Amino acid sequence: MVQSAPTRPLDLDSLRAAAHAFARDEMRPVALSYDESEEYPLDVLRRAAAAGLTHYDLPTEYGGSGVESLSDRCAVIEELAWGDSPIFWVIAQGGFFAGPLLALGSEEQKQRWLPALCSAEPPACSVAITEPEHGSDAAAIETTATRRDGGYVLNGRKKFIGNGHIADLCIVFATVEPGSRSRGVTAFLVEAGDEGFVRGPRLPKMGSRCFPAAEVSFDDCFVPEDRRLGAEGAAFRGLMWVFDVARIQLAAASVGLGRAALELAVDYAKEREAFGRPIHEFQAVSFRLAEVKLKLDQARLMTHRAAELADTGHPFSTEAAMAKLAASEASVFAASAAVMTLGGAGYIRDSLAQKWYRDAKLDEIWDGTSDIMRLLIARSLFA
Repeated sequence: MVQSAPTRPLDLDSLRAAAHAFARDEMRPVALSYDESEEYPLDVLRRAAAAGLTHYDLPTEYGGSGVESLSDRCAVIEELAWGDSPIFWVIAQGGFFAGPLLALGSEEQKQRWLPALCSAEPPACSVAITEPEHGSDAAAIETTATRRDGGYVLNGRKKFIGNGHIADLCIVFATVEPGSRSRGVTAFLVEAGDEGFVRGPRLPKMGSRCFPAAEVSFDDCFVPEDRRLGAEGAAFRGLMWVFDVARIQLAAASVGLGRAALELAVDYAKEREAFGRPIHEFQAVSFRLAEVKLKLDQARLMTHRAAELADTGHPFSTEAAMAKLAASEASVFAASAAVMTLGGAGYIRDSLAQKWYRDAKLDEIWDGTSDIMRLLIARSLFA
């Protein structure tokens, strides 16, 4: 049965305006400095928490603001990522962590861990899926969860895990039945201090530098049974749903980054002169930026179409893949166009254009590469 669209407990225009103001005043001015230092933007995270921007998308019964509509969330995400994409992902990690917990956890588990995400100092959260040998094929997870009296013992390694080196809370996807692929995939919540849970090392990245990624490992890590999320073997379906929602949100963030790059390029093209006139009067420049505008608007429409399908209870997996593919590639194109328009001024390290170019590339890789998105779309044609 088709569900009715979620109610909107907050005024979307006010929330979006608040997100834009925070992005403009608190994120954009420090974006380059955090990229250079690669420091974790803890001060910005705390200010975002105080402004309600770390938990606006979490249910009110756990302390959030209750913005259920994915389409509304995408509008807010675009504004925050316009300020700075990597800092946005630091701010958004609590919501990403909450996805599997809301999808798979019991009411007791939600009451246990979700309120902390809505606090003034939210914990550092991670979701550990990708492994050194298994990324796109999530059903091939090799990290094992072996039954032990009162719980499970985890063994394995995860890689490219956001916040991994500082994680206070980590949702881990492991298999209780090695070799069974999706049938054995089960989710567990691991806490900092659990014996056998090893965080780090932090991985150096080309872009998105202040949002850390790390390797985490589990060496006979005991997890009590009350920290298993859902039934044994039940996590894969929930994981696929979480991926689909995450791809739509990533698409919205990609559009925000691309929009920032386009605005920078347009402003520069108006001011920069060559051969006695502004460079936007040259067709090579203006047509390139027109193409950026076209791709970004197409991507935004696809993103909101996928979000609205999700909001109203319709199937949306294919549309999520299409939105993620279109938006991530539009973002890379926009950032590349900004560097090209600024020329040498866009290539030097004190330019946001070169930073955004490096940041945008990640969006074509994580939560499913562009190749995987094309594979999913192609499969849907012949299902």
